[in-house]
Amino acid sequence: MPHKRRKIRKKRGTRTVGWGRIGQHRCHGQKGGHGKAGRHKHLWSYTLRYDPHYFTKKGFYSPQRKKVNVMNVGKLEDLAGKLSAEESLEEREGMALLDLEKLGYNKLLGMGSVAKPISIKIASYSKSAAQKIEEAGGKIVKEKGN
Repeated sequence: MPHKRRKIRKKRGTRTVGWGRIGQHRCHGQKGGHGKAGRHKHLWSYTLRYDPHYFTKKGFYSPQRKKVNVMNVGKLEDLAGKLSAEESLEEREGMALLDLEKLGYNKLLGMGSVAKPISIKIASYSKSAAQKIEEAGGKIVKEKGN
């Protein structure tokens, strides 16, 4: 129940009721700023607690960058064995033909070694990969249209 000694009873009848001559108790809701304002100033403790990576470097992403899936020479025999077990390995000229493009690979690299002769279809490859495959008796197939 209101009683007559409350402060507001004194302020009744005045124009601004104790809130100054300009603002009239309005626009106090955004004193901290809008959105993420003040993260490096008065909201620094909030940033440290809840968003510590807000000011870290993020780098940039080049939209021209292409994803390159690579396969090493050392993994070819394992892959050929796996495909022959599934009976999806193609034979050409007495050698197993691995179509790495169809399997989702773009480039063949020369890490590892190969002992069996394998014929490989791939868009690009390194010099060392080509050399190791030729030493084993295999070859890299380039079909028309590539």
